[in-house]
Amino acid sequence: MYNEFASVYDRLMHDVDYKKITDRIVELFNDNSIVPMTVLDLGCGTGNITTELFAHGYDCIALDSSAEMLSILHDKCSAKGYNPLIINSDICSFELYGTVDAVVCMTDTLNYLDSKDKVADTFALVHNYLNPEGIFIFDINSIYKFENVFKDNVFFEIDDDISYIWESDYDSNTGSAKFDITVFERDDSISGREMFERFDEVQYEYAYTAEFIKELLAKIGFKDIRTFDDEPNSERIIFSCIKQS
Repeated sequence: MYNEFASVYDRLMHDVDYKKITDRIVELFNDNSIVPMTVLDLGCGTGNITTELFAHGYDCIALDSSAEMLSILHDKCSAKGYNPLIINSDICSFELYGTVDAVVCMTDTLNYLDSKDKVADTFALVHNYLNPEGIFIFDINSIYKFENVFKDNVFFEIDDDISYIWESDYDSNTGSAKFDITVFERDDSISGREMFERFDEVQYEYAYTAEFIKELLAKIGFKDIRTFDDEPNSERIIFSCIKQS
């Protein structure tokens, strides 16, 4: 996943307000009177939240399973003078060299985990590597979004340099949404001719209820479990919780 797609990811996701997402994270740090020295950005992708966190003055560990995504993150951070510890690993089986004060996992990263066991493994590792009273902040796509946005839908965008068709469908029996993505990227290597390179990718996301997430967090040992934007028609739910001391 995210192989060829990594090179065009930021251009396709240009409407995502990463600054707003990071401001919300910082707001939750402040609401819980937490001033983290080191933040783990779990499933960091191309580093849009990582760089925003650095801009707020936090040291970061950037972890993702896609080497291609991490290469882009490295270039972004180098250009800005940021120096995160970069780890190429799966979020449900990672290892750190020490503990951190905060973990963030945003933009529906957890929805890419294809079983409840993998979600549990991820939460257990987060709990293990968080300092006592450390904070874990993450989001998921809501059941409402799977049933009303992803089900039997087509998204597309046409531009001079890059265009895409994103076909999605949700299977309520398996709790999974399938995304068939076709991207056309302008190729100027052939002079005098307007050419586009096509590549295709298939991705899956998996639906988890807020009730399951909250019960699992409590079972693993988190406290002060809170949800935000958890309304009937909300497309994304934000969670925060604290590791018990």
